[in-house]
Amino acid sequence: MFGLGTPELILIVVGIFLLFGAKKIPELMKGLGSGIKEFKKAASVEVEPDKKNDDEKK
Repeated sequence: MFGLGTPELILIVVGIFLLFGAKKIPELMKGLGSGIKEFKKAASVEVEPDKKNDDEKK
């Protein structure tokens, strides 16, 4: 996984805790999750019209 071992991942997690604090992390994860959800929703909406246009051309 990108050449990262367990010690590096632990260090990254500790750094995130120090930067944002334990109280902010759930808020950040919630925002990240909703962002990914919106991205997937937008990506699926873009694919569907292309399929309809291909069907109309035939």
